Amino acid sequence: GYGKEQMAPHSMVLCAVGTGMLWVGWYGFNAGSALGADGIASNAFMTTTLAAAIAGFVWALLEWITRGKPSVLGFCSGIVAGLVVVTPGAGFVTANGAVIMGVAAGIVPFIAVAFLKKILGYDDALDTFGVHGVGGTMGAILTGVLADEKANSIVAGLKEGLLMEQLKAVAVTIVWSVVATFVITLVVKLIVGLRPTDEVEQVGLDLSEHGESGYEH
Repeated sequence: GYGKEQMAPHSMVLCAVGTGMLWVGWYGFNAGSALGADGIASNAFMTTTLAAAIAGFVWALLEWITRGKPSVLGFCSGIVAGLVVVTPGAGFVTANGAVIMGVAAGIVPFIAVAFLKKILGYDDALDTFGVHGVGGTMGAILTGVLADEKANSIVAGLKEGLLMEQLKAVAVTIVWSVVATFVITLVVKLIVGLRPTDEVEQVGLDLSEHGESGYEH
């Protein structure tokens, strides 16, 4: 039924709760990367908050414009996109930079999820490529553009040529990720297979693979 049937998350409540938990945990990731309770950590905390909040708003706004209704799922997707995009530069950009990243995070991954996926026809239930792949790549590149010594003094000695270095890093990461994913896919396919049978899929993996149901009616 993929591409023909509506396959929304089974619980928007759990989706929203999970997004909130993810957002809170992300502070430990971005601000915690400073390895100390200092100005860089507080800046990372601030930029993470701004980018995520703005991206969530922009994504929902674009849904409103293109589909007539903003959705909680879109709002949550935008928040995650904002977190992903700002992460490479969280400790290196100012509040202004974080706002720019947030707006970009609400627009570009939305286009990837809403339109690019249909054009290319790939099956990505969690929109990992559209949000994390596209968003993470854009965030790394924008870090090369928006990194500011006002946020982190180390940037002063790195600014010249930083964008090119970020582009090189992105290219290496893409090659590594594609090759590693291909190898892992081959190994999984040989050991357990990549897809369940149609019968197992209809019954559900919880019952077929674990002998239990996620919900009892």
